[in-house]
Amino acid sequence: MSILGTSKGLNGILRATAAGVLLDLCSHGILMVGAKLYERGASICQVIAFLVASPWNSFSLTLILIALIGFWWTMGFILLSMVIAIIAGLIFDSLVNRGVLPGNENNIELPENFHFWTNACAGIKNTDFTASYIFSMLKQGIKESRMVMRWILFGILLAGLVRAFLSPETFGTWFGPTIAGLGLTVLVATIMEVCSEGSTPIAADLLNRANAPGNGFAFLMTGVSTDYTEIMVLKETTGSWKIALFLPLLTVPQVLAVAWQINAITF
Repeated sequence: MSILGTSKGLNGILRATAAGVLLDLCSHGILMVGAKLYERGASICQVIAFLVASPWNSFSLTLILIALIGFWWTMGFILLSMVIAIIAGLIFDSLVNRGVLPGNENNIELPENFHFWTNACAGIKNTDFTASYIFSMLKQGIKESRMVMRWILFGILLAGLVRAFLSPETFGTWFGPTIAGLGLTVLVATIMEVCSEGSTPIAADLLNRANAPGNGFAFLMTGVSTDYTEIMVLKETTGSWKIALFLPLLTVPQVLAVAWQINAITF
């Protein structure tokens, strides 16, 4: 909470957005972190900004996206997702202040003499970096990465099936840079319950084969905004259906507008 910030408004939202981008977790793993942050006292606007900014912006997926669609498209997608996360956070903050949405009743007060760097350095000094510790850390990291690799493989298989059964012309017609193509992309992203690692190869195909970069961006973002697992976890965590349903209500229109603008500018 010291890093995330306990202050409301733009400062806390910016910190939460940055934390979401930097944290290397998939779209389902990030839900558990977001729920815990809410329990620890993070405001709902911070939780929303954190969730919207994070799922496919992890370091590992950034490298994969760069390989699939190039450096500049990847950086553009990340920056645009951060903008949407910040705007969504500000809107949620305004709705909470006006009483439309309930605020977070959990609260945490940091001690007056608490200093992050002092405590962080003390924790590092107290850690015994032995060979067995490092080996255990690497072993656990490789073990846990299997989940990520499974989802990436699943996404590659889906993209392979699309390539096998849909010619480039058909794929471009159905999912091209048109209103119908964008609408179909969002519909598929809503129905498919695919983790962020699995959606990345498909989003890359939308850019490379359908020549619709906006659709690729929309596929990545609406897969998060309309994820029914995310909506249900938000409801269980906050105890409010309104908060859970306001997530797609406030983010999907932004995603559609940005995606359509990307397609319009590019083509």
